[in-house]
Amino acid sequence: MKIVLLGSGNVATHLAKALKSKGNEVVQVYSPNLVNADTLAQLVGARAINDLKDVELHADLYIISVKDDAIGTVAASLKNVSGLVVHTSGTTDINVVGSQVKKAGVFYPLQTFSKSKDVSFDNIPLCIEANDSDQLAVLNVLAAKMSNQVYELDGEKRKVLHLAAVFACNFPNHLYALANKILNQNGLDFGIIRPLIAETGDKVMGNLPENVQTGPAVRDDESTLNKHLSMLKDMPELHNIYQILSNSIKLMQK
Repeated sequence: MKIVLLGSGNVATHLAKALKSKGNEVVQVYSPNLVNADTLAQLVGARAINDLKDVELHADLYIISVKDDAIGTVAASLKNVSGLVVHTSGTTDINVVGSQVKKAGVFYPLQTFSKSKDVSFDNIPLCIEANDSDQLAVLNVLAAKMSNQVYELDGEKRKVLHLAAVFACNFPNHLYALANKILNQNGLDFGIIRPLIAETGDKVMGNLPENVQTGPAVRDDESTLNKHLSMLKDMPELHNIYQILSNSIKLMQK
């Protein structure tokens, strides 16, 4: 397929490389910042552009991978293209694109991406949706060449999935940052708890998380809970987070 990528961030970068590795041709990369567009374009042998008026009109697929609030604006500039236009958002309705173009879809990879870390798409869930069966078939073929996990999800199911992903990915990572803050304030290095984090993640690969919960809250160890809360008395934000999460763990065990 001839593909135009509209965006140059983390998701766009990994999609571009994965699509090219499967024999597709990324013909253009758009970003309002030409330097960013050129950086990604050079990785995949594409042409960099920073003006939506210069978008190739006859590509097979246009992938909008920008901030959610900019998807509609970018889609509105693609009214004259002949190919399928998709966005990569977990929370944006397909109609944000479908109201602007005839062939509309969603191509949402459920993964956390960083430009500095390579990932394999083989086991990344790809969630697809389209506004007609022909376009859905196109996305199914494309997705199946990239991943072993392809899901046809409508907008409501995709929003639920994205919400769950925030709880499973973004919030735990923030808690790691708070743990690092506690350690650093007491002369300890974050590296000391990395094996603990790895083992916790590994457990849920083969078990439901509620079945492998450990710690003072699940044991109803009020003595330890109170000691921890006392240690956090001068950090009200962390004190509240600790109390809310501990109470949530207790409730789930009932």
